[in-house]
Amino acid sequence: MSTVERTNIFGSAPVVAAPTGASGQALIQRESQEIQARMLVARNFPRDAVRSMDRILNAFARPTLCEDATYEFSRGGQSVNGLSIRAAEVLAQNWGNISCGVAELTRANGQSECLSYATDLETGFHDEKRFFVRHWRDTKKGGHPVTDERDIYEVIANMGARRKRACILAVIPSDVQEQAEKQIAETLKTKVAITPDLIKTLLEKFNDFAVTQEMIEKRIQRRIDAILPAQVLTLRRIYNSLKDGMSEVGAWFELGPVVSEVPAAGDARPADVPPSQTEQVKEQMRRAAAKKPVAAESAGDAIPHFDAASGITELKRAKTLAELEALKVTVWADFTGTKREVPIEVADAYNMLKESLGEAEGKQLDL
Repeated sequence: MSTVERTNIFGSAPVVAAPTGASGQALIQRESQEIQARMLVARNFPRDAVRSMDRILNAFARPTLCEDATYEFSRGGQSVNGLSIRAAEVLAQNWGNISCGVAELTRANGQSECLSYATDLETGFHDEKRFFVRHWRDTKKGGHPVTDERDIYEVIANMGARRKRACILAVIPSDVQEQAEKQIAETLKTKVAITPDLIKTLLEKFNDFAVTQEMIEKRIQRRIDAILPAQVLTLRRIYNSLKDGMSEVGAWFELGPVVSEVPAAGDARPADVPPSQTEQVKEQMRRAAAKKPVAAESAGDAIPHFDAASGITELKRAKTLAELEALKVTVWADFTGTKREVPIEVADAYNMLKESLGEAEGKQLDL
């Protein structure tokens, strides 16, 4: 029997040079041998797609895992949902032969250059995202720099989590992700039992974001003790979205009108009675409204309207990429017009919002 000679059309393809930047070379030198060993093992023991898919479906048959497995966006009047950071990590674990993580490349001037990555060790397909993290932590009482190694690690891990998720989902086939989402939905539908403990836990979780029972009841259009299983699933996705920083409270709940600073006669709250959650939310709204810019009287009387905190607040008003770019022009013009540099945290917030909105709008197009 004669043999047929086959020619590989990629046989004469040029070899692409490795990156020559300082950070790229440092990363290659540090991890090249380890990655080569992993790729050798992966190609000698390739994944069984059927068994890998079974492991994924079995993992997402666990209700406690599924509760944190999806998030939801509100964009353009439509809800866009997807797999959360935790779900992406479970996919990588069970699909197999995938290397992923977040690495700190360099550190200088109070910030770190970092890299999130994911690699399919069998095919060599690789996706990565480089970003800068300022050594800074925002709190309810204001931000402050962090210097402790553990605190710096936690800030980097938090900022890199969403980028790592994006890298993992770029490596794992889309049909595998779709099957995982279907299994999550089926698991949650069959396991949701409306009990007083479940309602109490739900309210406690949303309380972390100053979302009150009244705000939730207004969204679901019924009393909380009459909530439906499908509404519980939706609220869980919204909570995961808020927890992962994928959306803001105002995208899902009505915060109520801004009230006057001076209470009406007879409405004053006694000094010994603590403010309610609703009053706390209204107070936050009043403070945010007070920080909104007011047009200068003339070009020669330019005064700063934004600081770092109010600049970030202004950028977060964007619901689309186009709105974000328009707000960026306003905020950047305020800093440059008053001869100030744009703060690093404002630039970081802009980049994160751009990535988040880009992912959301890309997801909508795919739908």
